[in-house]
Amino acid sequence: MTESASATDFTQIRLRIADQIATITLDRPDRLNAFTRTMATELIAAFDATDTDDSVRAVVMTGSGRGFCAGADLEGGAATFDHRAAWKVVDRTDFGTIDGVPRDGGGCVALRIAASVKPVVVAFNGPAVGVGSTMTLPADVRIAAESARFGFVFARRGLVPEAASSWFLPRVVGISQAMEWVATGRVFGSAEALAGKLVSRVVPDDDLLSTAYAVAQEIARNTSVVSVAYSRRLMWSMLGAASPWDAHRLDSEAIFRLGQGPDAAEGVTSFLEKRPAKFPARLADYADVLPSWPGRPEDVR
Repeated sequence: MTESASATDFTQIRLRIADQIATITLDRPDRLNAFTRTMATELIAAFDATDTDDSVRAVVMTGSGRGFCAGADLEGGAATFDHRAAWKVVDRTDFGTIDGVPRDGGGCVALRIAASVKPVVVAFNGPAVGVGSTMTLPADVRIAAESARFGFVFARRGLVPEAASSWFLPRVVGISQAMEWVATGRVFGSAEALAGKLVSRVVPDDDLLSTAYAVAQEIARNTSVVSVAYSRRLMWSMLGAASPWDAHRLDSEAIFRLGQGPDAAEGVTSFLEKRPAKFPARLADYADVLPSWPGRPEDVR
């Protein structure tokens, strides 16, 4: 991968764009990349940037140093999760309210990742605990280093799983596995994460980023950005559909719309001519017809 062709400055994350792949790196290594409301705001801004950048075909998300994300930063002490006190003192970022209570910052990040039009690959380079695990559940591919560890530790802190994970986690790993991890709140290793389908593969630590980039590059080099965005939205939104007829309705519309477009023509022509495809369509040309999440607020932030 070439050095950064484009970069945006943040304080708690890094965004690097090169070779059609955006890399979002959580960047508080002295705190094991512990999650703050500032980090949440910057992650949302980073995904806003990758969505609108036509040069980006896929996003890789990882952590700096020896951890992915150790969960919420607990520097507020016993009142860390009391929105009336510590959060307002330590970090004044405001995500507004929902049903009269402050919105969960991790949930705002998770919903923004869910709404991404670019596929997201997470590379767990170390511990991913609490929100370090839950905010990644809307990603499309999760790959773990052998040294990675995970934990849905909320019940051991007097809390509940956040970041909309009560919706995502059972759909990703099944309700029985989800409840075992949530009810015990224990920390577990990468082998158990793989067996429980939280991650799709485990690789040696030194191979983690090259593996994640290989997946992202396969997407970037071989597929239509419009097809992938459409497929991503269809797959996730259909998890809550009442029947396959809902999928059939949206599938039919997608085939009808994309079948008239330049990417479908190029896909067939390149196959017949036995050459790599060069898909010309831009997401902006289809933004108004991408299927939306059922009942999703327009402002996912």
